Amino acid sequence: MPTDTDVLVAGGGPAGIGAAIAAAKAGAKTLLLERHAFLGGVASYGLGMTINQMRPEERPRGAVHELLIERLKSYGEEALEIADHALVTNVEYLKVAVMDALDAAGCRYLLHARVADAIVEGGRVRGVVVATKEGLLKIRAKVVVDATGDADVAYFAGAETMKGREGDGFLSPMTLNLIVANVDVPAALKLARNDGVSRLLEKARPKYPLLPERLSLSRFPLANGLTINHAGTKLRGVLDGTQLIDLTEAERYSRRQAIQIVQALREFGGPAFAKVQLAATGPQVGVRETRRVRGLYVLTEEDAKSGRRFEDAIAWRSGFLDIGYVRFEKMQVHDVPYRALVPGKMDGLLVAGRCISATHVGASAGKSMGNCMATGHAAGRAAALCAASSGQPRNLKVTELQKALAGDGVDLRRA
Repeated sequence: MPTDTDVLVAGGGPAGIGAAIAAAKAGAKTLLLERHAFLGGVASYGLGMTINQMRPEERPRGAVHELLIERLKSYGEEALEIADHALVTNVEYLKVAVMDALDAAGCRYLLHARVADAIVEGGRVRGVVVATKEGLLKIRAKVVVDATGDADVAYFAGAETMKGREGDGFLSPMTLNLIVANVDVPAALKLARNDGVSRLLEKARPKYPLLPERLSLSRFPLANGLTINHAGTKLRGVLDGTQLIDLTEAERYSRRQAIQIVQALREFGGPAFAKVQLAATGPQVGVRETRRVRGLYVLTEEDAKSGRRFEDAIAWRSGFLDIGYVRFEKMQVHDVPYRALVPGKMDGLLVAGRCISATHVGASAGKSMGNCMATGHAAGRAAALCAASSGQPRNLKVTELQKALAGDGVDLRRA
């Protein structure tokens, strides 16, 4: 059982995958921890939700993104379809392709390993405490990358975090995605394009009160199947994905909601859904927003809308301001400064993914999975550089990191 490493990455979603591959490919002894029985994060438990911004304008983003795509491609068309900037995947292949990519990079990983605490000595994160079936395990590292989504390591370490919308604490709704089968897929997608789904929901809600405000249909790479993403707990009210009681309520509500969605589709969806069946629901609700680390720089809505550039850019984000069926609008491609990955008052730690330093709206600009993987790539590369030099992330020469990222095929000019 590993008890020490150069780079420790907490969280095996897109950001953690990016960080772990990048650090391992750079030569650092790297360990990735994941609390589930599989890797991929929401890309996996989202049940085929498109993995957005992986190839914006159909152009590769760098070696880390491409390694995962390459491994998915090796399993054939049933595993992967690339549609514009997004990956449409069969998640059962995705779970294996992620392991393949990590293996190819030389990265170790542990499943069923939940971060329960941080090891902090002298104002510096030195590792984490992991809850396992064998009990609590301490794992020490030269540098830790927090890619938990909820900033768990940073929070346990005592780093300053933010949560929710400034002023009132509003949090984006949670959603339990589902797969439905035995659907006339062309007819269903035509119904969705003509706003028929919204009319269906309105008509069915008196009978099925748990129906979400809106839902979207995506092709699942199996015959006669669709993935359903939706507004989830929005009508239930604000629930906090870092609170045990709220998470329990979200699961109770969402699993009953999934059944009502299928019943409503069958009864009110016409011929396209006349024989629809519930094939699967995610292993847990998808959490869009919780804690964010307050870093040396806080990304804002204006940064995203203006397409801001930064001298210490280490990634860029593309796509939309997306506050989970609350607000959705196009944004400009904009830089992520290295300072947004570095906690303001905690050494030995970097953050990646949706818990980087940003405002409520600024965070919504970066949660597309390809964008999360990009900040993970940068954090992993930075962690490897710091581990090799025994330096602190806040003291890293950003030009050195930018050069390393360029060597990995990351074009920070984004011209």
